[in-house]
Amino acid sequence: MAHAAFATTTRGLRRDLAPMKLFEKAKRLGIWNPSEFDFTKDKEDWKRLKDDERAVLVHLSSVFQAGEEAVTLDLLPLIAAIARDGHIEEEIYLTSFLWEEAKHVDFFQRFLSEVAGVNGDQSHLHGPNYRFLFYETLPATMNALMTDSSPAALAKASATYNMVIEGMLAETGYHAYFTVCDKFDILPTQRMGITHTKQDEARHIAYGVYLLSRLMAEDPDLFDVVESTMNELLAPALGIIEETLGSYNPIPFGLTVADFTDFALGQFQKRFDRIQRARGMTLAEIDRETHAIIESGDA
Repeated sequence: MAHAAFATTTRGLRRDLAPMKLFEKAKRLGIWNPSEFDFTKDKEDWKRLKDDERAVLVHLSSVFQAGEEAVTLDLLPLIAAIARDGHIEEEIYLTSFLWEEAKHVDFFQRFLSEVAGVNGDQSHLHGPNYRFLFYETLPATMNALMTDSSPAALAKASATYNMVIEGMLAETGYHAYFTVCDKFDILPTQRMGITHTKQDEARHIAYGVYLLSRLMAEDPDLFDVVESTMNELLAPALGIIEETLGSYNPIPFGLTVADFTDFALGQFQKRFDRIQRARGMTLAEIDRETHAIIESGDA
């Protein structure tokens, strides 16, 4: 399809819009390089861990590794849909979004290969709920945007990707890493990488909140699509926590399934409340709300 005009030479860039603010923040904070990480202390810590402690950390890292690859693979249809709709400011931000997801793949692969010494097939660690969400639901929902970029399809995709996969599951995974690393004072470089990853993901979630809010401002009935999508995915998302931690008895490091289920439910409710609060907002109000989220770093 030929271009009829270019936004930057007809109206310019709307640098005041929230996606451009996210892009500016990504340029400041998203430039960390996993290739520069020194895992020497992490390797020493790893040798001192018990077998079951190593096993649960490999399990957690494996589901993260594949999850980061999945979101890297499946983001392109959203970028293409946003580009077709002419939202150049959002497309510009999404280029940093994709780059950051690819960098997360790089980071987790370095940890698994160089610290844990795991290079073989780990797909046996991906249970039925994990496969339902990451092998089936996420790619199907995102790839649907290649032929249907309607507001309803966009809302379903963002609710799946930004609210449940990132806003609930990834946040719970970070919480698990921080709990172990802080309580036992181990794996400092892995913890640093998780901190950087979490900062990146906070921007991704903030964009998802912005996108869903913008879509609902144009069509308030889309709230029903968001609500039903999130509710449908809640059970399998919680099932992933059970699959990851519940297969160990006792769970190493004193972790409990209940603690992380409660944390995940809190993250789910937090995202849902943000979306619910956006109902009835104008585009100007949504932009101000998103700016506040960006400044606080608390999506």
